[in-house]
Amino acid sequence: MLPLKRAHILLPKDVDMTKWSVVACDQYTSEPEYWKEVEKEVGSTPSTLNLILPELYLEDTDVEDRIKKINKTMEEYLDEDIFNEYKDTMIYLERTQKDGKVREGLMAMVDLEDYSYEKGSQTLIRATEKTVIERIPPRLKVRENASLELPHIMILIDDEKKNIIESLKDKVTSEDVVYDFDLMENGGHIKGYKLSDEVISGIESGLESLMDKDYFEKKYNVKDKGVLLFAMGDGNHSLATAKANYENLKKTMSEEEYLNNPARYALVEVVNLHSPALEFEPIHRVIFNTDVNNLVEELYKYYDINEDGDGEYFELVTKDFDKKLYISNPKSNIAVGSIQMFLDDYLKDYSGKLDYIHGDEITRSMGSEEGNVGILFEVMPKEELFRTVILDGTLPRKTFSMGHSYDKRYYLEARKIKLEESVDAVAKIKKLAELIFFNYIIY
Repeated sequence: MLPLKRAHILLPKDVDMTKWSVVACDQYTSEPEYWKEVEKEVGSTPSTLNLILPELYLEDTDVEDRIKKINKTMEEYLDEDIFNEYKDTMIYLERTQKDGKVREGLMAMVDLEDYSYEKGSQTLIRATEKTVIERIPPRLKVRENASLELPHIMILIDDEKKNIIESLKDKVTSEDVVYDFDLMENGGHIKGYKLSDEVISGIESGLESLMDKDYFEKKYNVKDKGVLLFAMGDGNHSLATAKANYENLKKTMSEEEYLNNPARYALVEVVNLHSPALEFEPIHRVIFNTDVNNLVEELYKYYDINEDGDGEYFELVTKDFDKKLYISNPKSNIAVGSIQMFLDDYLKDYSGKLDYIHGDEITRSMGSEEGNVGILFEVMPKEELFRTVILDGTLPRKTFSMGHSYDKRYYLEARKIKLEESVDAVAKIKKLAELIFFNYIIY
């Protein structure tokens, strides 16, 4: 069965949409001034900022209080009836980026029964990078008691003919528009259209064609590798958290209950890998507050490093130098994987905090500060993504990024992930049973 489903999508009404929509929580993790500026811009107006936990704050001492406040605010927004609910639908969106390019997407929900982040899985939906299990629990604390989900997840399809998403622009009108506004902080502009049943049926047919086993195996020249329909683009750990939450719920429910629970699904944006606006960017590394000389010495012990162009390329930046270097005896197929292996081993024994940075200039700037080291990489060609995942499994974590931080998905749409109605129904049944029992005793 097709793992992409129509959803009951919530959109706010009568609010300032620019203040409502904020960038993905895993951005600007080393730039607190960014999030302070967002807080200032949002003020006291309703905003997704109040419904998400920027990862900048994950290690703060008040994180538990932040999570409780997030869950409480979700309930308040629902009680205050600030949403319109668009039932059983999908939304076609056009995101005009800062550079003027338009990235087209499709909002719908995916079935978590068809998703796995395990290396070597053959599910229809797969992770593209290694999932760090340790990163799931803090995110799970937000989701497990949440009444709403707000996605920054982007998943990819490999539709080189551009028939499925790109054709939607000719199938919508101005009457279908459900939002149209400027995004804050260099986010560009976004416009969304509610799709009709007829248009959605066409999307489903197109995706089913990509799922055809014979077509798939011929396209990628593979055999018995399992059909890969959706590959993770952004939000890998967010979707993994949704999966972990669902698997936990399954332990407390009957099969009928968990298969019909809204937590079985996750709201996502689907984007075509071949969109001209979708540009892969390398994700660089910066190691903060470390012994720079020791790190460099250990790197040269770990690998055979040269400046002659022999091997996997990377750039090393410190306060004292900026060098283009090569690894002639790598331990991974790509430089980012080889360097990540070194850093994982190095930080077990030596001090330093590792962060993943988008953008060449900011990485060089941070790396050149006292006590820091910056490491820059070239980008992986995006056309190789699906075939690499099919043949080799997941890539090293934080191998690539889709665009700059301000081009990331902004929180906008929401979906209920708790069965409030069923809870009320159970309460009513229990109350009725008590009343019947009481009357039986009386009479």
